[in-house]
Parts: sequence; structure tokens; C-alpha cells
Amino acid sequence: MRFFQSLMTELSRHIGEDTDVPAGDIGVGAREVSYLFGQYKRLQNRFAGVLTGKGLAFGGSLIRAEATGYGVVYFSKHMLARRRESLAHKTALISGSGNVALYCAEKLIQEGAKVLTLSDSSGFIHDPDGIDQNKLAWVMALKLERRGRISEYTEQYPTATFYPGQRPWLVTADLAFPCATQNELDGADAKQLVTNGTQLVAEGANMPSTLEAVHYFRETGVLFAPAKAANAGGVAVSGLEQSQNALRLPWTREDVDRRLQDIMAHIHQECVRYGEENDRHIDYVRGANIGGFVKVADAMLAYGIA
Repeated sequence: MRFFQSLMTELSRHIGEDTDVPAGDIGVGAREVSYLFGQYKRLQNRFAGVLTGKGLAFGGSLIRAEATGYGVVYFSKHMLARRRESLAHKTALISGSGNVALYCAEKLIQEGAKVLTLSDSSGFIHDPDGIDQNKLAWVMALKLERRGRISEYTEQYPTATFYPGQRPWLVTADLAFPCATQNELDGADAKQLVTNGTQLVAEGANMPSTLEAVHYFRETGVLFAPAKAANAGGVAVSGLEQSQNALRLPWTREDVDRRLQDIMAHIHQECVRYGEENDRHIDYVRGANIGGFVKVADAMLAYGIA
């Protein structure tokens, strides 16, 4: 607590609701954000939406914890819909066991997909029977409350297998969701996924695929959703949290989720707009890059900066 209070004593001079708005990440969750926000409020003597991921009792938003995981699934739904396919009955690999991975799994299960894997820094578990809602609830208690290791899953569910020191990309599945950390999926992993027939890879973590892996996915025509588009749900709901703070009005879970779905649909639409090629294949990396660039460039031209 003292560390975060000291950090905010200096940081408070450089941030603001209309300047820069920090949010949590790996190792910085609701508790740490609370310490930071409490110190900011103490120093400024006012309430402002200057941090996101706050507790619900003091300006936080429903769906914030779920937002990135839910968002990557919503984006994937739109990708498959262009092929007249759905998530139902497809098998999925997920890496990680933090908020992004767990809520990605939750939404996939709700959509009728079969989640086969989860992981942490010690290795991954493969459950050929699928991780259903009850099993996922057990994992959530393990990781979010007891802070245990994913290997304990096999003690609770003996039909699953734990692979120490390995990543889940060797398992055969229709979909892959790297949701753990940067550079966790390399070129060899990409080749293994393509060999196994994986048809869609959507990044839930920030830049989890190496450059070699990204190039291979694009060359082989795999549906590949880059993080800058697919995992925007967390940032989107951070913005919605700020809107609620400005209004001094909390929205319902359904309201926030509906807005999140609309935002992810719009991002997908922009990727299609700028990424569609002559054969109607969508290069989502190109679409996301150009869509983001055009938005910034248009603003700069309007400001008279060019």
C-alpha cells in the first residue's frame, strides 16, 4: 500500500481525467488500483474518473473485469459470421488463467464452444472432456481467491492432464486464444496450430504472437485477430467507466455489455473496411493498422497539425 501511495504522490501531477488515465494490468488489479485512487483523491480532494478498474463502491464499472475476455470472443464471432459459421460446437485452446483467459473461457462456454486448455507460468492443463461452467467456477476460485497453480486442476478433475513447462498450442482445436502474456506464441507454435487445422487465432493478451508467428498466420490465410483490435474490450469499458463517472450514474450490467458488443462490432467493421482484399479475404492486421492510422490522421488534419 505504501508503495502505491508514494507512486501516486508523484504520478498525480501528470494524470487527469482529460489528460492520461492509467489502468491495471499484470500484477496491478482492483486492490492496487484502489490504493492508487485513494491516494489521488486524498491529494486532489475531489472525485474524478482518473483511474479505471476501480471498485464498484467508488466509481468502478460492471463488466470491467470481464471486458477484454468477452471482447475477444465478440470479435471472433464477427470473424466467423463472415464465413457463415459460429462458435457453437467448436473446440478452443486458451492460454493463461487471469481475468482475460477466464472470462474468454466463460463467454466461449456461453456461446457453445468447448474449451480444452488453460495455463499459467508452470505449464498447461488439457481437459479432453471440456472445461464446463462448473469446472471454470472452480478454476476462478483457485486463481482469483486461493492464488493456486493450474496443476491443481488435475487433482480435482483426474481425466485432465497437466503438461509442465509447456504451452497449449500442441493440442488440436478449431480456435486458439493466446491470453497470457507477450511473445507466448512463436513461429514454431504457429506452424503447429496450422498443421493441426486451427482456423482462427484471436489475441487476448497484448502482442502474444511473435512477428514470425504473425507473418505465418497471414501467409497461410488463418483468420488472425491482432491484439490492437481483438483485445480492445478492456480499454473500451475503461472508457465506459469514465463516462459513468462523468455522469455520476452507474449503468447496469446489460447496458455495459450491450455497449461493449457494439464497440467490438464497430472495430470489426473498420478492420473489414480497410483490410478486405480482392479475393474477399480479410487481412485483419492490415485493417486494424490502417483503420487506426486513418482515425489519428484525420484528427491531425482537422487540428491543422499536418
